[in-house]
Parts: sequence; C-alpha cells; structure tokens
Amino acid sequence: MPLVADRCICLRKIEFSETSQILTLFARQGGVVRVIAKGAHRTTKVGASKFGGGIDLLDVAEAVFSHAPHRELPPLTEWRLTEGHRELRRNLRAIYLGTYAAELVTTLVHEHDPHVELFDRLEQSLREVATARREQAFLAFTLDLLRETGLMPELNACINCGQPMSRVARAAFAIDRGGVACGDCAPNFSRRVGIDPRLLRVVQTILTLPRLAGQPQRLPGLTRNQTDPLNRLLAEHIRFSSARELRLARYILAPSA
Repeated sequence: MPLVADRCICLRKIEFSETSQILTLFARQGGVVRVIAKGAHRTTKVGASKFGGGIDLLDVAEAVFSHAPHRELPPLTEWRLTEGHRELRRNLRAIYLGTYAAELVTTLVHEHDPHVELFDRLEQSLREVATARREQAFLAFTLDLLRETGLMPELNACINCGQPMSRVARAAFAIDRGGVACGDCAPNFSRRVGIDPRLLRVVQTILTLPRLAGQPQRLPGLTRNQTDPLNRLLAEHIRFSSARELRLARYILAPSA
C-alpha cells in the first residue's frame, strides 16, 4: 500500500487496546480518514512511543499513513505533532466548542472527500475558540461547514411566501423543510423552532464577510444570548439532515427558554 503524507487534525479517538488507538483524522488533502495507530502508547527503550505517548483530540500534526480507501483501518506510521492547542485546553467552554466542531465535521464530511478550505477554516477556528472571540468564531465555522457540504439552510427569506427576513417581526425555522418561515406562515409547519429575525440578520452579515487565508475573519462581537439560539437551530437542522444524533450538543447549548 502506498504511503501518504498529509497535515491532519484528530477528530475522534478510541482506545483500541493497552497500546493502540483508532483515530478519525481530517486530512487537508485527503478528507476524513480512519486509521489505526498501533503501539501509540507503547514506550521504547528511550522512554517514548513513536507517536509521542498517544494522540489526543484536536491535535494537529504532519502525518504519514497508508492510502487504502477500501481497507477498513489502514495503519498510521508517523505523527509529528505541530499544534497541541495548549491554550484551548485551559478553558472548558473552548474545549467543548472545539470537540463539537470536530463532531460536526465527522458527521457531515464524507470519508476521503477532500475539503482543503474547510480544513484551513477548522484549523484557524480551533485557534480562535481559545480566545474571547470563541462564540462568534464557532458560529462562523458552523456556517462555513454547512456551506461547504451543501447543507446550508434557507435563512434569507420565508420558504413559503418568499418574504425577506429583513421585513418580518416574527420567524420560525421549519426543521423538516430546511428553512425559515415568517410569522404568518410558521403555523403551517409542525416541526419548527422559533427564532428572532434579528439573529438571522447576524447570520447574513457573517456570511457576507470576506475570508482571507490564514487570517481570522472580522466577525461581530457576539454573546451566548445571541449565538445559543442560532447554534440550537443549526443543530436541529444538522440532526434532521444527517439523521444522526449529536452527542456533544447538550454540552454546548443552554436549555431553550
């Protein structure tokens, strides 16, 4: 099997045995891949394993692994850590947002489907959630993920009558229709989540901001009172679109009022 060298972010890990790990990696050129790190915890005579004692969630590294799309768990052969996100791990909220972002990528990105720009956005976002910009950075990444995977819901106009959200005073998100409805049309949809139209205008602002490679976006300052309702809406949309439960959502989202 040929070997592939790629920059990777660890999205998920499972301790497979006393010495090995099963890893889900997001490779910059190769997309989501699942590999096995044999001997990840096994120490050598000099005291360290070939993977530095094990691989942790959200670690970024230059990795080498076997390219075998049809093999269930090709082996990881090299892992040179470049970013361990020490600052992120000092804040509980930052850890939750980072691991939730990793879960969303695992849920929505197909294996071996490259997304170079999305990889770069995730890497930048993991740096930003370690700062005071964490809430707006996470929301912006979620929107980028939905746009990149073709799952962006309709948030600009009512899916029933077409009225722009900028003109309505009340709105709801129709979960099974993947879009917003104005106050007059919302009763037509049984599965809906109420949303303040002013928050939808925040989303529209974020979506129109320029993105420069390797640089954080000039995002508006947001509080959890603004981002939690939007994150809750997007989580419901992702659950319905993927038909999968999001394990970490309950740690991220405050209970709805």
